[in-house]
Amino acid sequence: MRRLPLSLLFAAAAALFIVPARVTADLVWTPQDGWKVEGGALAGLAGEEGRHAIDSMNRARAAEESRKSDSALKLYTSVAKKYPNSVFAPEALYRAGRIQQQNQQYYKAFATFQQLVARYPSSEKFNQVIGEQYRIAADLFAGKRTRIWGWLPGFKNRERALEYFETIVATAPYSDYAPLSLMNAARGYKQVGETEAAIDALDRMINTYPRSVLTPDAYLKIADTHASLVDGPYYDQASTTQAVTYYEDYMILFPGDAGMAQAENGLAKMKTVLAQSKLTIADYYYKYRRNYKAAKVFYNEAITVYPDSAVATQARAKLVDVDAKLEAQAAAAAGQPAPKPVEPKKKKRLWLF
Repeated sequence: MRRLPLSLLFAAAAALFIVPARVTADLVWTPQDGWKVEGGALAGLAGEEGRHAIDSMNRARAAEESRKSDSALKLYTSVAKKYPNSVFAPEALYRAGRIQQQNQQYYKAFATFQQLVARYPSSEKFNQVIGEQYRIAADLFAGKRTRIWGWLPGFKNRERALEYFETIVATAPYSDYAPLSLMNAARGYKQVGETEAAIDALDRMINTYPRSVLTPDAYLKIADTHASLVDGPYYDQASTTQAVTYYEDYMILFPGDAGMAQAENGLAKMKTVLAQSKLTIADYYYKYRRNYKAAKVFYNEAITVYPDSAVATQARAKLVDVDAKLEAQAAAAAGQPAPKPVEPKKKKRLWLF
């Protein structure tokens, strides 16, 4: 299983521990009047301090409206630091994160949004911010580059996108974006060659969100991923067995789903490989060990795995020889002559004179 950096884990867990006093007032902005607090006092701020806070917010919004993003960003960041327990702090962090996001400073934007959801989990903007974090992760995964110092394009960083998807799942496991993040993380892990991490993400998706609309696709993808690890009938069949299980589960649980044909095709391929594996083992015992009892067991298993396949037809034909060998061994052990093999009847020929 892929592990997140400790810094991201601590940030995701901070919501459990860093919860300031609840802010009951609502912060409303209009072009005519600027920011106003409705429904309560200034959320812990009074007198001179409250006036300074709202003045900074108004100047920040004015700079933002005038497209002076640097000035607005400094003012919003200052408000969030100076007045962390006020109604202004979550709004300041949100607007700072949006400015960074619009400036394509994706790493800074995600970190700013993470501060908001960690410190103010009861904020009315919580789900909205998680949505913005998801869009940042999706953009990075699609190949977008963050801007360094606001203008210099950085390198593509899909690894960071995968970390962000995992952070969203850890921070907001019951949001609509958690299943989406797991599915995207699984796809990303597979693309970068981390197949086991992809399987782990899909397994978490199936077990944590069994009623999600994405769950059928998760079953199909985890089956396909296990199938991609199969090297053929001569190797270990653990992945083959897992693929068969998930294909069958998918077909039972979601009989009307659009991927049924794909599942049936995948299941047939995996059962063929599994049956061929049993046939190969049976041939080994028959030819090289002359252990006809063991050979019979594996020929029968090949038939059981996929009874309607060409492999099963081969196994049935070979069982005839195996049974003859076993009868001969039993007769020899009893001191009796070996039974003669049954020869096929010769066809009668009609001679014309």
